[in-house]
Amino acid sequence: MLDPLDYFSPLDLGAVALLLAAWLLTSFAIENAPKRRPSVSVLMARYRRIWMRQFVRRDPRIFDSQIVGSLRQSTAFFASTSMIAIGGIFALLGNPERLRGVAEDLSPGTDPVLVWEAKLLLILLFAANAFLKFVWSNRLFGYCSVMMGAVPNDTSPLAFARAAKAAELNILAARSYNRGLRSVYFGIGSTAWLLGTVPLLIATLISSAVILRREFTSRSREALLAVEPEGD
Repeated sequence: MLDPLDYFSPLDLGAVALLLAAWLLTSFAIENAPKRRPSVSVLMARYRRIWMRQFVRRDPRIFDSQIVGSLRQSTAFFASTSMIAIGGIFALLGNPERLRGVAEDLSPGTDPVLVWEAKLLLILLFAANAFLKFVWSNRLFGYCSVMMGAVPNDTSPLAFARAAKAAELNILAARSYNRGLRSVYFGIGSTAWLLGTVPLLIATLISSAVILRREFTSRSREALLAVEPEGD
C-alpha cells in the first residue's frame, strides 16, 4: 500500500515548503524591517500613534470614530469572503465526483483524488488562517474603539496615556489585518498547484515579489517618507 506522500514528487514537496517559507518570511521581513529601510506597515504604525495623539486634541471626535468604523467594515468584508472560500472548498472536498471532474479538466494526468484533496487542503489552510486573522483584527479594532471612548475630553496625562493604549491596539489590529491579507495573497498563489508544480513555484515567487514591492519600493512608501515640516 502506497504512503500518501508517495503520490508527490520531491519537487512538489519542495514547492510547498518554499510557499510556506515565503509566507512566513515575508511577514517577518515586513514586521521587523530595519530602521534604515522601514516597510509601509512600520511607517503606518508610526502614523497610527500620531493619529491617537491628535485624537486627544480633536473636538468633536466623530471623524475618528468613522475611521475606526471603516476599518472594522474592511475586516468584516474579508472575514466573510474567507468564510465563503472555506465553504466552497469543503463543498468540493465533500463531492469526490465533482473533484474528479475538476481534476480531469485541469490536468490530463491520472492523479488520484487524494492528490487533489491535498492541494485543496493547502488552499484551505490559507483561507482559514486569513479568516482567523480578519476576525481577530475586527475584535481588536473594537477594543480600540472602546479605549478611544475612554479617553477624557481634555489634554491631561491620563488622556494621552489612554490614547497611547488605543494606538497600540490599533497597530495590533492592523498587523493582524495585514497578516490576513498576506494569507489571501499566498492562498491565491497556492491555487496554481492545481495546474502543476512549476506554476506553484512561479506563483510563489510572484506573490512574494508583489508583497515585498508594495511594502519596500512602492510609491505609497515614498509618499509616507516625504519630508514634512517640523511638528507633530
